[in-house]
This record gives sequence, structure tokens and C-alpha cells, in this order.
Amino acid sequence: MTLRVVQWTTGNVGRRSIRAIAANPTLDLVGCYVFSEDKDGKDAGELAGIDPVGIKATRDASALLSLSPDCVNYNPMWPDVDELVRILEAGINVTTTAAFITGHAFGNEDRARIEDACKRGSSSIIGSGMNPGFANLLGLVSAGICDRVDSISILESVDSTGYNSPETELPIGFTRPPNDPALPEMVRSGTAVFGDAVYMMADALKVDIDDVVCESNFAVATEKLELGYMTIEEGCVAGIEASWQGRKQGRTVIDLRVRWRKGQALEPDWPLEHGYLVEVEGQPCVKTRLEIRPPKDFKATSFEDYMQLGMIITSLPAVNAIPAICDAAPGIRTYADIPIVTGAGFVK
Repeated sequence: MTLRVVQWTTGNVGRRSIRAIAANPTLDLVGCYVFSEDKDGKDAGELAGIDPVGIKATRDASALLSLSPDCVNYNPMWPDVDELVRILEAGINVTTTAAFITGHAFGNEDRARIEDACKRGSSSIIGSGMNPGFANLLGLVSAGICDRVDSISILESVDSTGYNSPETELPIGFTRPPNDPALPEMVRSGTAVFGDAVYMMADALKVDIDDVVCESNFAVATEKLELGYMTIEEGCVAGIEASWQGRKQGRTVIDLRVRWRKGQALEPDWPLEHGYLVEVEGQPCVKTRLEIRPPKDFKATSFEDYMQLGMIITSLPAVNAIPAICDAAPGIRTYADIPIVTGAGFVK
């Protein structure tokens, strides 16, 4: 039996989701939501850069909800709580990559609205994505071979020079003077979903944390950077570190860190791991490295082609979680609540 899915938005991540849903025999794409008028009425496959799939994109959310799909795969850049509530209370499950893990970042009121919508609709929602999301699951699995866990740290360390998304990077402080007093709050607000992931991991580990805090550091460009989508003047922020820490009795038990830098001319000249590094301190100590590379038949003509790999690893955890969330108990769910997410349906 296939699961009927509506794809919600067709941006960078959404286009990869359409391709994945169309290619997976366990899923049936029955609708596609778009924001812009120029996409309205176009075939979802064409919007995703593949052959037509026979599904016309629409801006009519009511028409899509009336289809009563099993799941909405929700991929806008930023989540809309009113939109999520409307979908969930209609009895439709949601998998999402849009800055959602547990809903804590929304605040107590909006998180309660989402939980209530799940109760009214007997529906479930899970936030997936790579980091936060799948990388946290990797941390939990790595700790599964220890008989004592003192702390878990996860580091995302990448050169984001080719990441053409100023709408997400300018709000966290890139291009700003390093002495701008607003920078710490910009980082905290712009990366708040990592706080969600701290709560998720603490819940999975059955540990009561006393506090969750965000610490930040900045590096500056030692020469002017012209990136096309962004200009960073010499002496302005071209590197950002954020560390979301879950603390118990003053000790950091969970540390979720990101290190993003632009180009090679940086001070301090932060080293990069070029991927994800998980470290468990305990007995035994465990170090797990996750690196992403293209397949042997991959053909790239620009750096943007390589960025497609980032879109895939963001979209696929949500697509692959669709069967599990459709079977899950109503409510806000995380990786700790569902069976292991695999690549079922994609084995060639």
C-alpha cells in the first residue's frame, strides 16, 4: 500500500523532495503547494527539474487539504505555525525540514497550539533534516555502546562559501562588524532550532537538564570577499560559531555546535572538519565522523551543483520518515519516538 503525500513548497529542498517522492514506489505524490503565482499550475515534476509527474502545483491550500493525504511533506524555509496547525487539525500528518524539531523554539504558546492541533486531528508531526536532526540521531546511536555517558558533542564544520542563501545567513550576523552588540542575540535567534535538538537528545537519554544556553564566537575576513550573493568587507564577520549547550548542575552534558566560514582569508583561521563530528565522552569514549561526498558518476559544472548534495541530505530524512510518522501516535514526535529511518524504496 502506498502513502498519499502532498509536497508543500518547491524551493531548493522541496525540489529534491519531489524527486525523491516520485522515485519511491511506497509513496504517491497527490498534490503540490506553491507560494508564487509563476509556479501556480505548473507540473510538479517540471518544477523539480524532472519529467512531468501529472500533478499540477497550486496555491489553493484548501484544495490540497481536501484530498485528505496521509502526509504533508513541509519544506518552506521558515515554518508558519498557523499553517501547521491547519494541516494537523485536518487529520494530516506532517514531516518537516523547516526549523522544527520539538517546537520549543516557537515558544510555549505556539508549541501548545501545535500539540493541540495534533490531538484534535489525531495527527503527528516530526522535524527531521540533517543538522539539527539526523546528526543528533547519530550522536544518540554512538552513545549506545557506552555504559557511562559523561557528555555528547556534535560539531557541524563546513565552508559555506557556495551556499547562496543570504536570507538565512545575514540574519545570524554575516557581514556585520564583530563588535556589533546585536550579534549574540542574532545568532541565538537564528539558530534556535538547535536548542530544540538539545531537548530532544536529553529526552532520549532520559536526563533532566537544568538549562539550555547559546554561546557564540566570530571570525572576520582579512580581505574583502565578493561572493556574488553577499559582500563581506575586510574586518567584518565571515565566520560564525554557535554552541547550544544543555547543562545539568553547571556541567555541559550536550553540546551542539556549528562552525560556518566563508572563504580562506579568515581570522582566526578556524580549521574545518568538512562534515559532522560526534564525540562521546564516557566509557568508552567514542568518536564518529560523518562525511558527505558525491557518487562516482556525479557531474558538476559549478559549486552550486555540489550544494545539491546538501539539499538531498536535508530533504531525504523527512521523506524517509513519512511511513513512520503515519504510523506514530498523535503528537510532536522525534527520532526517539519512531523506528529507525532507512533508505527503504531507494535501493537500486
